[in-house]
Amino acid sequence: MTVGLVAGRVGVGMPAGLALTLAALCAGIAVGAAWREARGWAPAFVAALVLAGIGAYGMHRNRLDAWERLPPREVQLKVRCGRLYPSKDRERFAALVTVTEAERHVAELRGQPVYVSLSIDPRRLAPIAGSELRVRGVLERLPVIGEPYSFEGYLTDLGINFRLARGEVLGESGRPGAYRLLCAAAERRIHSILGIGIARERPDLAGVLRAMLLGRTAEMSQASRLLFMRSGTLHLFAISGLHIVAIALALNGLLAFARVPQLPRFAAGMVALWFYVDVTGAAPSAVRALFMVALVELAFVVRRAVNPLATLTTAWLLVLLVSPLQFFTASFQMSYGIVASLILVGVPLYESIRSRWRPFEAVPAADRGLVRRTFVWLVDQVLSAGALGASASLVGLVAGVAFFRLLTPGSILVNLVMIPISTLVIYAGLASLLCGLAGATLLASVFNHTAALVLLAMERFLESAMCLPGMYLAGQFRWSVLGGCGMAAVLALALACYARAAPNRPGRWIAPFALCTALLLLGVRYG
Repeated sequence: MTVGLVAGRVGVGMPAGLALTLAALCAGIAVGAAWREARGWAPAFVAALVLAGIGAYGMHRNRLDAWERLPPREVQLKVRCGRLYPSKDRERFAALVTVTEAERHVAELRGQPVYVSLSIDPRRLAPIAGSELRVRGVLERLPVIGEPYSFEGYLTDLGINFRLARGEVLGESGRPGAYRLLCAAAERRIHSILGIGIARERPDLAGVLRAMLLGRTAEMSQASRLLFMRSGTLHLFAISGLHIVAIALALNGLLAFARVPQLPRFAAGMVALWFYVDVTGAAPSAVRALFMVALVELAFVVRRAVNPLATLTTAWLLVLLVSPLQFFTASFQMSYGIVASLILVGVPLYESIRSRWRPFEAVPAADRGLVRRTFVWLVDQVLSAGALGASASLVGLVAGVAFFRLLTPGSILVNLVMIPISTLVIYAGLASLLCGLAGATLLASVFNHTAALVLLAMERFLESAMCLPGMYLAGQFRWSVLGGCGMAAVLALALACYARAAPNRPGRWIAPFALCTALLLLGVRYG
């Protein structure tokens, strides 16, 4: 399916309806062949997925040929707010919206997603997701494929065809629903609780804490944002798998402690997680992580063995079925690519090293003593962290150059320290929220101060680490296609190594690392 999406993006000429019809026909042939146990089912199934990808791209991009000749023009529209992009400038409103009503000469815009960046009177209007607004501005057509490393490229990757700027929000045309109002009220309450005790004394740390728990990176200072970006740790502030897994474990532990049965515990946990994802803006990375966590927890509920690779593939397919254009975004490729690398390389690499290195194996377990057991545990943790960190770097380093024009070799070691520490911030923030919602403001302040101290230690550690030479290098691929193709090649090679025999030979994992090194040495122009 991803091959079909890429084919549709590069201009394979086939109407969406025809592609989807042919996909259904090939799927029927594949099912019939499989039913008869014939050998031809696999090619037919692959063809169905490729054609489905081509059709899905055309259907979701929904771009008319006549728009290619459309000049910039001033329009007045009615829109419904989707994802908001908070800014420190309260007089600037930026969001992804859906056009609900348009003037006659641009009537085909109805139903189109549009990015708006307009002036607004914050004393009169405070739009939230679901708000219906009247807006006026200059409508500009975006290219089919935007420039690499640009915000325009980010918008076109999302499938946005138009941008509305150089205008203003005129007023509201309708109120959001009760659920959206509840989410907005919850977001304001969480924002307030996370500032108890620290917002006045250290507003910079309060902003970083809110960014960590709410994903509002606009509240971070420019210096903090630059520090985390150059160190390759800015991903800690995107609501993603780290947050969802940490909160899911905490909720599951609390409900298990309260003796809630497994099925109600699963249902309550998923409802709470979905509400958290919605309150924080329903970022695509958060929704993807929620799908994966839900599949893993569901396997435990129905008492089935968890297959990490099958879970990842199922979550991938579900996301592409709902929103196929997410495949072209940096967050989609990095999140799924890194998790796939951990599953295909990190875990088996650790297991193969561990199976060949067994200290004190000849000594009976009862005679090993505290010192030997501690030594074995420490070495085991180092091997685990090293294998997982190295495997994550296979995709992370290539993606950093491809999407941010930064090679951050120091991020491998830095993330080994920062990721475990950042979970302490998440748990402290979660404890603060629970105490604040219960009215225990003193305890909320204590947990906020705890989180602030950990964040301060993280910043000091990064400042010291960034003084080391070679922590980050500016660079970009000589040809832009090398980024995506390179990540795909590394993952394909990792999958081939994963499928090979001889699981106890660590040397079989050299090939993906060699390819990654060659890409970074030969395919990148530094400086």
